[in-house]
Amino acid sequence: MKRIISTATKVAAVALAASTFSFAGPGLADGAAKFVGNITTRGQVRSDFTTLWNQITAENECKWASIQGNRSRYNWSGCDAAYNWAKNNGGHFKFHALVWGSQYPDWLNGLSVDETRKAITEWFDAVKEHYPDLEMIDVVNEAIKSGGSYHSGYGKGNNIIGALGGDNGNYEFVATAFKMARERWPDAILIYNDYNTVQWQKDEGIDLIQKLKKQNAPVDAYGLQAHDMMSQGGGAGGTGGGGSCLSLSTLKGVLEEIWNKTETPMFISEYDIFTDNDNTQKQCYQEQISYFMENEHVAGITLWGYIYGATWNSGTSGIIKDEKDRPAMTWLKEYLASNKGVNTTGLPTGDVTPVEPEPQTPFKGQAFDLSTKIEAEDFDVPGKGKGNNSYAVSGDCNDTWNTEYRKGTSVKIGEKNSGLVLGCNPTGNYFQYTINVAEGGTFNVKATVAANGDGALVFKVGDNVVSDTLKYTGASWSEFDEVSGTITLEKGEQILTLEVAKGYIDVDWFQIGSGTDAIAPAIKFVDNNARQDYHVFDQNGVHMGVLTAYGFDAAKEILQSSSAMKASGIYYLRSRTTGKMQSVRIVK
Repeated sequence: MKRIISTATKVAAVALAASTFSFAGPGLADGAAKFVGNITTRGQVRSDFTTLWNQITAENECKWASIQGNRSRYNWSGCDAAYNWAKNNGGHFKFHALVWGSQYPDWLNGLSVDETRKAITEWFDAVKEHYPDLEMIDVVNEAIKSGGSYHSGYGKGNNIIGALGGDNGNYEFVATAFKMARERWPDAILIYNDYNTVQWQKDEGIDLIQKLKKQNAPVDAYGLQAHDMMSQGGGAGGTGGGGSCLSLSTLKGVLEEIWNKTETPMFISEYDIFTDNDNTQKQCYQEQISYFMENEHVAGITLWGYIYGATWNSGTSGIIKDEKDRPAMTWLKEYLASNKGVNTTGLPTGDVTPVEPEPQTPFKGQAFDLSTKIEAEDFDVPGKGKGNNSYAVSGDCNDTWNTEYRKGTSVKIGEKNSGLVLGCNPTGNYFQYTINVAEGGTFNVKATVAANGDGALVFKVGDNVVSDTLKYTGASWSEFDEVSGTITLEKGEQILTLEVAKGYIDVDWFQIGSGTDAIAPAIKFVDNNARQDYHVFDQNGVHMGVLTAYGFDAAKEILQSSSAMKASGIYYLRSRTTGKMQSVRIVK
């Protein structure tokens, strides 16, 4: 009998237990869906910390150089202060950080690859012995490679990269560190943490997470430092910003893209707004913190300092000044008193919100047939849970977009060509539509598009490209023309993906054939009892794997008998071919 192909991660395995977890402890976010924490202040845990925060990260005291500045001696006192605060007050503690190209001991410089490997292994073992029950760990910090160099000093006078297996373009040394951490902390939340991941190296960060996952590195979460939350934020070294608040629509689009392309829970791990302007700081907090709280894929928020004059850059990011609350702090207290947020990540970082997966649904209530053109802005309504979103967008431009037509999405829609169009689409944007094909075959397909340069579209069903590449070269964003090719579709209801193969490009509408008249014979198509792949979800929407079976009945049997399913409960199967979903009850 076939077995499930890919099994649940440690995080997914505890998701059912986490769904009933209700955090009771300190801070303004007590009882919220995710923690809102902070850091030590000049190496100390202030007396007001317990009143304000329910998570702690040591700013510097748990870094390797701080603990083992002398190779023969460990000094745990500073790190212990943060760890013990969490233990004594019912708060969350994150260890920051195991591997970093900065603030490692000076004595590491000049060691051979073998000696460096030995030193790193001893460091991991020492942390494991002193803190065997760590809840969250920044395993690797600032390893994104951009412009030929890493975000921090990996390989500059040290052999950290070689000691952990090298880097052949896939961040193998980072993957090794995560596997070493999982061996020592099987139950901890293992986090990759980096800066400039919103404004500057978004794509590089996504690429890093994807490459780690392809190597089966146990990355449970992605830490976005969020020093780049202002219009002048980020830049060299991830330094804090200035100017105005980062556009909320840009922020939403970036986090949606990160989630859609990695399906990895996120932490806002080092949030700060550097400004002396109280109104600007308050505005950024209002727009951004409220969005982070309501984003179901964000598992926790850590502010990087709260005392004015005692924060890491200019000191102006503090939200308490001269022992008085700045307006941003006043707002935060009011907001957290009545807003608990949403968290469907399955990570036990607050009052996790159970989510029953729901498939995406046709925007107009029923699947499109092939009798008429399909307006591009009528993509499916997103569902709930992993794998059930109906679009993925990124990119920004100067035109005015986002009408009320698809309110609640970050999709850019504008009034052009005597109607509405999907605008400002770079390579990789996609939109999905549920269609119903009366008879399978190969059809003509055409689309109306505009571009100022080269653009291209393809159509997919599942992961398979089913159309020609519809290429277009335009000279104006206001002039729309038709592009055409062929597309091969199976009989029946299915989810069709329109993907931008080359951007930027605007899309008005597309049409497939005329009625059900195919222009070439069809292949033999899959029916409901044919061999298909099925995604497996638990009741929190956590994707647990993929299995292959001949129809839903066979898939249910395989799932119910699989040794990979460790807990009783309701699970869900979703056909990769059609998008249809059925529930399965498992009793262990």
